[in-house]
Amino acid sequence: MTDPLLKAHGITKDFPGVRALDDVRFELRAGEVHILFGENGAGKSTLIKILSGSYLPDRGEIRLRGQSAVFRNPYEARRLGLSAVYQEFSLVPQLTVLENLFLGSELARWGFLSKAEMAAKAEKSLADLGFHLDLSARVGDLNRAERQMTEIAKAFQNDISVLILDEPTASLTDREVEQLFRIIHRLTDEGVGVVYITHRFDELKKIGDRITVLRDGKNVGTLAMADADEDELISMMTGRKFDDIFPPITNQPGDLLLRVEDLSTAAGLEKISFGLHAGEILGVAGLVGSGKSRVGRALFGLDKIMQGQIRFAGRRLNRITPRRSIERGIIYSPADRHKEGLVLCRSVKENQTLVSVPIFERFGFIDGRREAAKTMEIVGKMNIRPADIHQIINNLSGGNQQKVVLARGLTRDTRVFIFDEASCGVDVGAKHEIYLFLKEQAEQGAAILFISSEIPEVLNLSHRIMVMHGCRVAAILQRAEATEEKILSSCFGYSNGGGGDGRHAVAFAGT
Repeated sequence: MTDPLLKAHGITKDFPGVRALDDVRFELRAGEVHILFGENGAGKSTLIKILSGSYLPDRGEIRLRGQSAVFRNPYEARRLGLSAVYQEFSLVPQLTVLENLFLGSELARWGFLSKAEMAAKAEKSLADLGFHLDLSARVGDLNRAERQMTEIAKAFQNDISVLILDEPTASLTDREVEQLFRIIHRLTDEGVGVVYITHRFDELKKIGDRITVLRDGKNVGTLAMADADEDELISMMTGRKFDDIFPPITNQPGDLLLRVEDLSTAAGLEKISFGLHAGEILGVAGLVGSGKSRVGRALFGLDKIMQGQIRFAGRRLNRITPRRSIERGIIYSPADRHKEGLVLCRSVKENQTLVSVPIFERFGFIDGRREAAKTMEIVGKMNIRPADIHQIINNLSGGNQQKVVLARGLTRDTRVFIFDEASCGVDVGAKHEIYLFLKEQAEQGAAILFISSEIPEVLNLSHRIMVMHGCRVAAILQRAEATEEKILSSCFGYSNGGGGDGRHAVAFAGT
C-alpha cells in the first residue's frame, strides 16, 4: 500500500488547564473522505487547526506525501495544497466577498491587484459550487448562510490536495448541501483527500469512506464507514448509550403568557400572529430566508416593529428593547454565538452573567463571590467543560460555548426563552443535554420559542409547531397532527397540512 497523503502521529497539544490532544493518530488517503467524529471538546477542531497551520503541536509529527512537514501558519499550509473551512468563520466583515475570497492569495499584475482576473475566477468557483453571492457585497452585511457559502468558496480559490471541512453544511439548504457533496465527490475522483467534520448522522454514509472517533482528546478507533452503525458510533463518541436522544415532553402548557397580533417589522415580517403559553415549547420551522429567525429578534427588540402588538402576561408591551426584554424576564439566544452571543476575549463567568450584572451589584460594585458561586452552579448543571469559570471563553469548544449562551437566562428570573438554532454545530451528546435543559425549563413553567432548521427537533420537542414561509406564518400545527410531510409542505408555502396563507395559523394563535 502506498503512503497516506497526510499522516499525523503522536500529536499532543496543551492549552491552559486542559490537554486538548493526547498522542493522537490520524491519516488521510488520496481520494477519500475521512470523517473526524466526536463530542464538542473531543479535540477535532484543535487537530484540524494543527493540520492546517493555525496551531503548532507541542509534540508529534505531520507527514505530507511521505515527507515530514511543519506548517507554521495557514499560508504555508495553503501553499502546499492544504485548505481549511472552519466551523467558526475566518472572514473579515469590513471587506467584500471578493476581497475575502482572495485574502492572503491575491492575484496581481505589475504590482497591482488584478481584480478582473480574481472576479472571473471567483465567479467560476461559485458557479461550480452552485452558490449565488454578490462579490461586491460587504461580508458583514451577509446572513449566516451566505457567510458559510463565502467561507467554503474561499477554500476553492487555491489548488487543493487536502481539503478540511468543519461542519460545512450547518447553515446550508438541502439543495446547497447536495451540490457541495457533488463537488466533494468530484474532488476525490481527482485524488484530493477530504477531512470532514460533522455531527449529522444522516451525512456520514452519504459522504464518508472512513471515520475516526476522538474522545477527550484521544483516539477511540477508526472504522470503515460501511461497517459503522449509529449506536456503535454514539457509544464510541460518548462512552455511553442513548436509548432516545429526544426526551419525552409530557407536561401540559398553562396559561397564555405571550400573545403576538398582526406583527410586521422593518426586517420583513408580515402580519405575524401566535400565542405562547407558560410551560410550552413552541417550535418554529422554516427554510433559509423564511423569516423564522426574525420572529425571535422582533420579540426581543432587535428588529424594529412597524405594526401590530405584543402582549406579555396580559399587558401590551411598548418600547420593546433588548434591555427592557431582559428586565421583563425574556431572554434571547442568537443563532450565531460568535457574532452576537459571546464576548470571546472575556471569561466564562463574565459571559454567563452578561445579562444579569445589576443583580450582582452591591453598593455600586459587583459582588464577585456571589457572581462566581452562581456561575459555578450553572457550569455544574450544564456540564460545561472545563469547569473553570475564569477560563477565556474562546478557549472552550463550540458546544461548551453554546451551553454558556443557552443557560444565560438561569442567572435571573426568566419567564420566556427564545432559542434560535440552539443545537447548531454541537454533537449528539451536547444536543441531548440541551434537549433535557429545554424540557426542564418547560416543566418549571417557562415559555420557550424554539427556532430550528432541523425538522426532527421541532417534531420531537414541541407542543405546537409554527411554520414560516415568505416572512409569514404558513401554519401552526398541534403536535399530534404534525408530520414531517406537513411541515415541509408548509415550508414551501403549500396549503396541504396547515394553510399557506396564514388563515389556519391565526385560528390556532391562542390555543
